[in-house]
Amino acid sequence: STLITGDVAEQITGLKRQPGKDIAIIGSPTLMRSLLGDGLLDRLNLYVFPVVLGAGKRLFEEGISELPLELVDSRAYKTGVVSLAYAPARS
Repeated sequence: STLITGDVAEQITGLKRQPGKDIAIIGSPTLMRSLLGDGLLDRLNLYVFPVVLGAGKRLFEEGISELPLELVDSRAYKTGVVSLAYAPARS
């Protein structure tokens, strides 16, 4: 684990240059949106649960720049949950 303080984009860029495994972000939509906006997110894993809610927090805020994505993996589970993995679309 690495504690990030200060300029997040700069520190993540530095971590990505180092050898090692993938960097995972779990449960921080604010950080995810920031890295996505800075072009530092290589893969976005979304899980769709078979439940309809009448309210909740938005994952993507209004006004976010459009970012085309391409589906790189998907899985459906017996529970009805669907896992979708996206990467930024290549130009």
